[in-house]
Amino acid sequence: MTRRELVVPVPPRAEATRIVIGPGVLAELPAFVRAASARVQTVAIVSDANVAGLHAARVHASLHAEGLRTVEHVVPAGEASKTAEHLLAIVDALVLAGLTRTDVVVALGGGVVGDLAGLAAHLCLRGLPIVQCPSSLLAQVDASIGGKTAIDRPTGKNLCGAFHFPAAVLVDAELLATLPDRELGCGVAEMIKHGLLFSAAHFAALREGAPQLRAREPAVLAELVAASIELKAACVAGDPFETGAGGRALLNLGHSLGHAIEHVSGFAVLHGEAVALGLRAAARLSARRGLAAPTLEAEVVDVLARYELPIDLDAWVGGHAPALAAALARDKKRAGDTLTYIALRAIAQPCELPLRPQEILDALRP
Repeated sequence: MTRRELVVPVPPRAEATRIVIGPGVLAELPAFVRAASARVQTVAIVSDANVAGLHAARVHASLHAEGLRTVEHVVPAGEASKTAEHLLAIVDALVLAGLTRTDVVVALGGGVVGDLAGLAAHLCLRGLPIVQCPSSLLAQVDASIGGKTAIDRPTGKNLCGAFHFPAAVLVDAELLATLPDRELGCGVAEMIKHGLLFSAAHFAALREGAPQLRAREPAVLAELVAASIELKAACVAGDPFETGAGGRALLNLGHSLGHAIEHVSGFAVLHGEAVALGLRAAARLSARRGLAAPTLEAEVVDVLARYELPIDLDAWVGGHAPALAAALARDKKRAGDTLTYIALRAIAQPCELPLRPQEILDALRP
């Protein structure tokens, strides 16, 4: 594919996020670091134990070649690192390394690293610029786009966070060569979500392109990734701080129940896998409430199955209902005793429903 660049404005602020998509764009990181801060001297690279060993050396080398000093902080890989302890350890590391407000943080990793580094950059010295370099498909098409950062708490997922928009997001498909198949599937779940929300054509392309995407055929992978990013970026640009009905809140399709499943599983179910179950749930609830055609659930299950994503919703709804209800009651999108549940009238026709947790579970029972 050819290189693509998007600009996501963040009104009423002056800054905007540049999203650059293309093979090898990680090599351009020094230029984007200097664009983020003209007086940068030190770059703090935040990564995880898996990604750092694969990609950090060349990132350091490229920055050193441009006269920039680098420091590195590595966290254990996995959702278990999204804690206050790891967050504050990053902040302390940035301070002890001597970073100033003119220096830059780089997030090199998947969604966990992006969340931790983004929130640490937001908190440290009341705000440092950050460049996101997502290494997982899920982070490339979703987590790195839009400035949401958060950590988990014992009471639920992503309950402590802030908006901190990156100066740039460098989406390099070459980083996906080392991504495990299970993690690739997690990213596809978010891409399916974008199709269900905004584009029947994208949903169909993901259905028909499953063999090629799973085989990581470069042309197919690059085009589908770029299309998914463009759909999310357009939504974020219209409602960057999730303040309007029918705006960015729609991106929570599949996430209310998905986050609950993640939490109840102790994060043994990965985020994208939980979202896949949440997408099936949204299709089922939409049909049972008379909003969508009865065939919608089967259409969603068909696409999920092509990527070997989990589809056994009944096992969760039937076997863990009380725990799921408790997790849903703490959902970030609640207002009073209801939460804003994203449903579908059809593919690319989302809607918002105020529902109580028990109403959601009752509509999903086998």
